Amino acid sequence: MVEPMELYDVTIIGGGPAGMYAAFYSGMRDLKTKLIEAREELGGRMLIYPEKMIWDVGGFAPVVCQQLIAQLAQQATVFDPTLVFGQHIKHLERKEDGTFVLIADSGEKHWTRTVVLALGRGILKMAKLDIEGADRFEITNLHYTVQELEPFRGKRVLISGGGNSAVDWANELQPIAQSVTVVHRREMFGGHEKNIIRMKQSVAAVRTPYALTQLHSEDGQTIGKVTICHVETGETEQLGVDAVIVNHGLKSDFSGINEWGLQMDDWNVYVNGKLETNVPGIYAAGDFVNFDSKVNLIAGAFSDAVLAVNSAKLHMEPEAPRMAYVSSHNDRFKEKNRALGVADE
Repeated sequence: MVEPMELYDVTIIGGGPAGMYAAFYSGMRDLKTKLIEAREELGGRMLIYPEKMIWDVGGFAPVVCQQLIAQLAQQATVFDPTLVFGQHIKHLERKEDGTFVLIADSGEKHWTRTVVLALGRGILKMAKLDIEGADRFEITNLHYTVQELEPFRGKRVLISGGGNSAVDWANELQPIAQSVTVVHRREMFGGHEKNIIRMKQSVAAVRTPYALTQLHSEDGQTIGKVTICHVETGETEQLGVDAVIVNHGLKSDFSGINEWGLQMDDWNVYVNGKLETNVPGIYAAGDFVNFDSKVNLIAGAFSDAVLAVNSAKLHMEPEAPRMAYVSSHNDRFKEKNRALGVADE
C-alpha cells in the first residue's frame, strides 16, 4: 500500500525567532513550507520572558518581548506556510529519492525535500530547586519564571541563580519590588556584560558566592524566610522574603534528533558558513547552531535563517539565484503591496 503524502520543499522544526523568520524567508524564495512546533504556540524560548524589553533587534527600540513574538508570528504567516503544533519530531528516514520523512512521537509523518532545524535549546525544562519539599511552594511564592512583573510589586524578592534570565529579572524587578536580592554560587555571572553591570549598580544586595539551602514557612504554604550559605566558608544567614525566583539553568530535550547522525555536542549542531549540517539536505539556524562566526542575538538568528533557507533552495535548484530579491524588488510582494494600497514602481 502506498502511503499518502504531501511533499514540502522545506520543513522547519522549531517556532522560535529563527524558525519564524525561516518560514517567512522560505516564502520569499517561493518554497512550499511547513513549520512544526512542539508547543501549542509560536515563540520558542522568548515565551519564558514575555514582559522583558528587547533592545537589540534592528528597527525596534525597544519592544516588549510578547509584542515581538506577535509581530514575528504575523510575518511568518505572510506566505501561508503550513503550521503544525504540539508535535515532537523524533525520527528521520531518508527515501531512495533523497527526500525525508519526519516522524513525530505520535506516529504522524511529514514528507519534505529539505529540513531546517531551528530547535533553539530544544524542549526546555527548568532545573528545579534541589531542596526537599520545595515543590509544595510552587503554587504560592516559589517561581521558576517571570511571566508578569506586577505580582512582585512591593515584594521582597530573592532571585537564586546567575544566568542571563536571572540578571534580566533582577533588572526588571528592581524598580517595582520593595527589595531584590540576588544569590549566586559563583562570583561570575552569565549574560550580557552591560546587563550584569546594570544589575550590580542598581541591585543593592548581590550575594556571591552563596547558595540557597533552605526554605522556611510558618503556615506550610508560603515561604517567609530562606537560608543562604557561603559556599566556601559554610557561613549561613536567614533572609525574610515574599517571593523566591529560581533560575538554575535549563535541561534540554532534543526528542531524538541527536540520534540522526548529526555532528553535535550537548547543546548545538555544528554547521559550516552556509548553515549546512554534515547530513546533505539538513540545515540549521538560531541558538541550535555552532560555527566560527556565530552571533548569539535574535538578529543573528534571522541571518542564520536566511542562510539556511538559501542553502536549502540551492540544494533543490542548483541554478536558482543565490539569494532572494529584496522585498522592494521581489515579485512575491507585488500583490501584497497593492492590497496595502501601495502602487508598483
